[in-house]
Amino acid sequence: MNITGNFIGGKITLSSSNETIPVYDPASGKVVRELTQSTAQEVAQAIEVAHNAFPEWSRTSPLRRARIMFNFKALMEKHRDELAELIVSEHGKVWSDALGELTRGMEVVEFACGIPHLLKGEYSASVGTGVDSYSLMQPLGVVAGITPFNFPAMVPLWMFPIALTCGNTFVLKPPALDPSVAVRMAELLTEAGLPDGVFNVVHSSNEDAEQLYKDPRVQAVSFVGSSGVAEHIYKTASAHGKRVQAFGAAKNHAIVMPDADLDATVNAIMGGAFGSAGERCMALPVVVAVGDETADTLIARLTPLVKALRVGPGMHKGSDENEMGPVVSAAHQKKVLGYIDTGEQEGATLVVDGRNFQVDGHAEGYYVGGTLFDNVTRDMVIWREEIFGPVLSIMRAPDYQSALELVNSHEFGNGSAIFTSNGHTARDFVQEVQAGMVGVNVPVPVPMAFHSFGGWKRSVFGALNVHGPDGVRFYTRMKTATTRWPSGQPIVSEFSMPTLS
Repeated sequence: MNITGNFIGGKITLSSSNETIPVYDPASGKVVRELTQSTAQEVAQAIEVAHNAFPEWSRTSPLRRARIMFNFKALMEKHRDELAELIVSEHGKVWSDALGELTRGMEVVEFACGIPHLLKGEYSASVGTGVDSYSLMQPLGVVAGITPFNFPAMVPLWMFPIALTCGNTFVLKPPALDPSVAVRMAELLTEAGLPDGVFNVVHSSNEDAEQLYKDPRVQAVSFVGSSGVAEHIYKTASAHGKRVQAFGAAKNHAIVMPDADLDATVNAIMGGAFGSAGERCMALPVVVAVGDETADTLIARLTPLVKALRVGPGMHKGSDENEMGPVVSAAHQKKVLGYIDTGEQEGATLVVDGRNFQVDGHAEGYYVGGTLFDNVTRDMVIWREEIFGPVLSIMRAPDYQSALELVNSHEFGNGSAIFTSNGHTARDFVQEVQAGMVGVNVPVPVPMAFHSFGGWKRSVFGALNVHGPDGVRFYTRMKTATTRWPSGQPIVSEFSMPTLS
């Protein structure tokens, strides 16, 4: 059995614990490899290696760091199919979705390649007589990333390309459910010319991973996962003096106005709700239809499409590709099915039932069929909690203001969208919705790499978002120098507050 190990100091190592955990192919339910389970000492070793590599790496010029990232991007493109196969085999998403994940991740690499420009700082000549002032953006030191199962390549790529090109060293803890693509990217970074020890990957228990946000050698941590864990890491890491960005759960909504282009809207909703089996923090699990006629029309159009979803293994390509794969694990399958049970018990109208769904020849796979609820209300668990599966809920509102109030009343504010042909309504929605990422006739409004990704309310903990300008600010600290070069003029002691003129 193939074993996925740690990547520490420029090479793959197996844990001295000799403990492994199985990694499953969600499409078949079969074990495809084993994952080494690190000891606390090995996590500490990764931090120490990164700490020792920092001084030399931080003194490497931004241009040289950028050129390594250019090489890395070329290698990512060369090995694109290999990386996509790892994603499909361990996560279960369909082939085109795996390629899309890699593309969005590589866009952050492209952004990081411009780091010499992004680190230029500011300069002011003659702020006083013979006095100049300028700023420097300097790296922090060792930084850590803890990433989720749903994007095993893209979410790490949100973090480490910017962190590395800013001059930091990095320790990544990827998810145990789909760990292999992180290790493969570490190998490609080394092949691209990254010095040993600058980027490290460890697989460990959550308890041992606490070192990544408690160890005094770690200066910052970036986390993506559930809101409960995000809040815990934010509070704990902050108490230990770390810089923190922690992204939690989401319950994204789309308001559909009566004047929306319903053909385009229905197609957008299908992709937003059921792409990647709904396992996206920017998925679209809730549609708020304005007016009963709008809701009835949506239900009539969505029902046959949800029933007809092509669900199966993700390795199929081209015309044979499925539209949706399995969910990531047996435990997550059970969780999603439990939410469908709860929704039915609470009184929501179950229009399309995705339970008891099987794919021919893959009876042991972790499949949940597309599920559609109508008449969902705000007192229901299936509205309040993030399901993270292929379950779409239709809610009804009498008018736009009621729909907006419903959306804004939710504790999460990651993303939201509106479908309308009215510019005034769209503009008001963009201004008034309480969400960090907003779409107008766009179901999954994930920003491009040169903007920053992040939500509001309990979807995020920390002041700075990921990638884009906020990513550069997160992985650097500002230093401002005020300089004078005397040339024989007398300098007198001044005991009042210094002023420059």
